[in-house]
Amino acid sequence: MSSKKETAIEQDDNLNEIESLDREFVFGTWSYQSEVSPTQIVRAEGVRFTDAAGNECIDLSGQLMCSNLGHSAEAVAEAIASQAREGAYFAPGFTTEARARLGEKLAEVTPGNLSKTFFSTSGTEAVEAAIKIARFYTGKQKIVSRYRSYHGATYGSISATGDPRRLMAEPGIPGMIKAPDPYAYGSTLEPMQSLDYIEEMLMLEGDTVAAILVEPIVGSNGILVPPDEYLPRLKELAHEHGALLICDEVMSGFGRTGEWFGCDVFDVTPDIVTMAKGLTGAYAPLGATIVTDEIAAHFEDEMFCHGHTYSGHPVAVAAGLAAIEAYQEDDLIDHAREVGSYLGERLVELETDHPSVGDTRGVGLFRGIELTKRKDEREPFGRREHKISKGSTTVDEVAAEAYEQGAYVANMINTLIIAPPLTITEAEIDEAVDALDAALDVSDAAMDA
Repeated sequence: MSSKKETAIEQDDNLNEIESLDREFVFGTWSYQSEVSPTQIVRAEGVRFTDAAGNECIDLSGQLMCSNLGHSAEAVAEAIASQAREGAYFAPGFTTEARARLGEKLAEVTPGNLSKTFFSTSGTEAVEAAIKIARFYTGKQKIVSRYRSYHGATYGSISATGDPRRLMAEPGIPGMIKAPDPYAYGSTLEPMQSLDYIEEMLMLEGDTVAAILVEPIVGSNGILVPPDEYLPRLKELAHEHGALLICDEVMSGFGRTGEWFGCDVFDVTPDIVTMAKGLTGAYAPLGATIVTDEIAAHFEDEMFCHGHTYSGHPVAVAAGLAAIEAYQEDDLIDHAREVGSYLGERLVELETDHPSVGDTRGVGLFRGIELTKRKDEREPFGRREHKISKGSTTVDEVAAEAYEQGAYVANMINTLIIAPPLTITEAEIDEAVDALDAALDVSDAAMDA
């Protein structure tokens, strides 16, 4: 009998040894495993990374819209190493200087009277905490979220998610209600009409809604930027009906929009904010859920019935503290605003030059390119159902060609997501846009005649 485990996976001659081992023994996420083909990364520096085949790419999507500091944040790496040597783990009932200082920093950089934080290890856990806090605080159960949203993969957060990836996990947890999005490109409602719809939902649900949960700027479902008056009015509607406003800033936080948080773009202080990704610049897994003074005070004499083994993990919070200090000391928020404007201008040029670019939109360094096969009708190449079906789309092929041209860009449904590290320069933007320019010839050629 062979000592090696038998495997039904066929060897892919295009994969090296490490990629083959990973393919065989590690699940690929959100994928049919027969279609998984991992790429080994061997080096990364600044806004670039290099794969095992020697291909160097500008990281135009910050990996999964999380590498806000790029790949050379030495101060963050040193903070991780130093804390690991000092004490890698202590139970949440203990504290460290980094945890206390990070809590203080988050109260400083978040808007308004957001003041007290629960630490977890990911964005999905941060959203889970927000849902529970809203229910504890209001005594109500229902959560209103939107159809074009992504809030995470655990059962509560995937139930709040509108993205079609939720379908395979349903039925989800009770009390989750979906609303329309402020998305003029692909909705029958104008953006502000969607607010009227939500207002009617709240009225018809009676006094049973604990919170409205939204991404201030929708991330992986298309980089959807609402009108300026949308988020302020949404908060008013929530409060008029005794509900809280939760802003999921997992993707839009920490300078991505040219402000500290997406809600800052609209001058709104939510009742609860969730965050992760840019919180450490992806140097360590860390999520956080911050609440207002009023909500924090509620739990002085009511049990905060939530926790994790790794809540406030010393190494992770040390990374978070060092990351925020890097944003401040290197003036990266202002830099993202400045180069983000330049990026927006360059993407508009692509829209002018390529008929398959149906729309470009975004704020700061958080932008999207939506493709179309019939420009007059804005007919998409990729549809929602493609996110959970086998095979590739023209949008996938454009992203693959961009990689061949030297720019890594994530794509979701019908949108190329442009979210590079905040450290990117105008020269590096030009280089990446040249790669996109060449890649978009693929979608131009695939348009309907």
